[in-house]
Amino acid sequence: MTIEIDNGSGFCFGVTTAIKKAEEELAKGTTLYCLGDIVHNGMECERLKQMGLITIDHAEMERLHNVKVLLRAHGEPPETYELARRNNIEIIDATCPVVLQLQKRIKAQFEAGGTIVIFGKKGHAEVLGLVGQTDGRAVVIEQFDDVRRLDFQHDIFLFSQTTKSLDEFHRIIDYIQQHIAPTATFKSFDTICRSVANRMPNISQFASRHDLILFVCGRKSSNGKVLYNECRRVNPNTHLVEGPSEIDSAWLHNVETVGICGATSTPKWLMEQCRDAIIRALADGQCTCR
Repeated sequence: MTIEIDNGSGFCFGVTTAIKKAEEELAKGTTLYCLGDIVHNGMECERLKQMGLITIDHAEMERLHNVKVLLRAHGEPPETYELARRNNIEIIDATCPVVLQLQKRIKAQFEAGGTIVIFGKKGHAEVLGLVGQTDGRAVVIEQFDDVRRLDFQHDIFLFSQTTKSLDEFHRIIDYIQQHIAPTATFKSFDTICRSVANRMPNISQFASRHDLILFVCGRKSSNGKVLYNECRRVNPNTHLVEGPSEIDSAWLHNVETVGICGATSTPKWLMEQCRDAIIRALADGQCTCR
């Protein structure tokens, strides 16, 4: 049996930087809090917890004073920084540079006027940070069908969460262009991260090359759901697992090639553990190969 780990899978730049900053602070022996899960992967969060990282929510941050808090790659709205100032909290800002630039663009456009529309998942940490740049006034659309409820009589400025589908974003642009009132202005800003968007065609090709695909991902990952569904579309023999303990040896019967891939929130070490679990299953005779 041939087992291949997808070279294109694994942490994106923003997540890698956030984890590196957390590890550097923890290595100093100081107490470090993280506002929300540093990454949507339970096993990586547990690894950092064992190193001393304490994950908190916004309500818990309200009660903290004179401590260090790491902001993850997703970014935060302005009120989080104001809270930190009031409570004398030192911010370790790991906001992804792509997200940070997007926040600045949305804030500038909001101040210039017009309706800000964000293509993104409601309640997602990144989207909350983006909406926060508009004092909560931005309109969030989660999918193509939502575009129909926009007010096309007023100026519309369209942005996107960095990890959304590029194809669906272009469909939304086309629809707005066809329906915007002649007296209104429409501008779209392609703010989708290419390091994430390019994973879609790459992972499609990867999934097509193998008899079996193991997609390793935390079930809370939005990006993971999109990539997993693409793998399933290309290769129906695709299974989502959060770690090696979820691998069913029955999946391995009579397959020649196994592909292991994951989301931008999937650590390489976890995909390697899944590979090693398959090797052990083969060695133990738990499955037969074609």
